[in-house]
Amino acid sequence: MPQTPPIRDEYEVPLTPLPGLVLERHFTLPQRIWQQGWVRKGAILLLLALVWEAVARWQNNDLLLPTFLQTAQAFAEGIRSGELFGKTWLSLQVLLKAYVLGIVAAFVLTTLAVSTQFGRDLLGSLTSMFNPLPAIALLPIALLWFGLGEGSLIFVLVHSVLWALAVNTYAGFLGVSDTLRMAGRNYGLRGLGFVLQVLVPAALPSILAGLRIGWAFAWRTLIAAELVFGATSGKGGLGWYIFQNRNELYTDKVFAGLAMVILIGLLVENLVFNTLERATVKKWGMQR
Repeated sequence: MPQTPPIRDEYEVPLTPLPGLVLERHFTLPQRIWQQGWVRKGAILLLLALVWEAVARWQNNDLLLPTFLQTAQAFAEGIRSGELFGKTWLSLQVLLKAYVLGIVAAFVLTTLAVSTQFGRDLLGSLTSMFNPLPAIALLPIALLWFGLGEGSLIFVLVHSVLWALAVNTYAGFLGVSDTLRMAGRNYGLRGLGFVLQVLVPAALPSILAGLRIGWAFAWRTLIAAELVFGATSGKGGLGWYIFQNRNELYTDKVFAGLAMVILIGLLVENLVFNTLERATVKKWGMQR
């Protein structure tokens, strides 16, 4: 005879709350303020400024290392006169043009790579050849081809953006799961529509990392290129501002130009890329 296991009657055990148990954690006002990211980062910057001021006063040589206060005064004077802002805007105009062209070129290459075998071979060969090549090394050739103008800078900046973004984007495309790929194909997506509606959203963390790296490469390449040959189309950018003041021994203005380079990097990182991350991958739960 088959035996059936005994059936146990269901029952509930009422739980009584523990007396005096507080589950909420109360932060003091200083702790709540310290929880803000901008406060912690501001404290780090303040600490660096104090160290800079102390080292410069100990060095006691304005020609080698001006104090933080002297640099801040030169920075404020450059902004007030419009010279520093004008030089920065000239550099950013060139950078934005090259950055957009680099993004478009990287998107075309990676779209071709995920669509055809020839595209994969092409992207793999080009990245192996040109990704290790420093962009500034192409500057002499760019000067021969495009002359002392904006075209030379755009050429080397596109090189800075293109390969870093293409490698990260393609790596992100390869990491998209087969489930998402099959779901997209079941909806009839092919070619460019498949890339835009399936691969790009799924690979967005890698794409954003590539955009960050490409921006950093392009920004420092631009400053280095302007330091090499200075003016573009008769106008000097931020790198030329640094080089010119170095020749005239205005070290405080040199540091003010470097401070502007750092400030632009901080603004782009926090106002552009971090905002884009919060609105996309972090909001979608793809990134912590």
